[in-house]
Amino acid sequence: MNVIGVRELRQNASKYLARVDAGEELSVTMRGRLVARLVPVTATDRTRDSLIASGSMKPARRRGGLASIETEGLPRRDLSAVLTELREDR
Repeated sequence: MNVIGVRELRQNASKYLARVDAGEELSVTMRGRLVARLVPVTATDRTRDSLIASGSMKPARRRGGLASIETEGLPRRDLSAVLTELREDR
């Protein structure tokens, strides 16, 4: 990963953004201290943004993934049993 100063980034922003767009990751420093990382946008990010823009998908209202959802107190069930039950309801 390449490290560049904020002044260098400001003076050559197009050059560095083209490198990031090509897949390179850059770390940006200010007065020798790491302040940012520039990373390429993934195909998943582009697809998600397109779906949100078209109204086909709503963005999350809060940060975190499924792992952050409280499950304590919910009944634990075997996934196979749940799927079998759902299939029987068809």
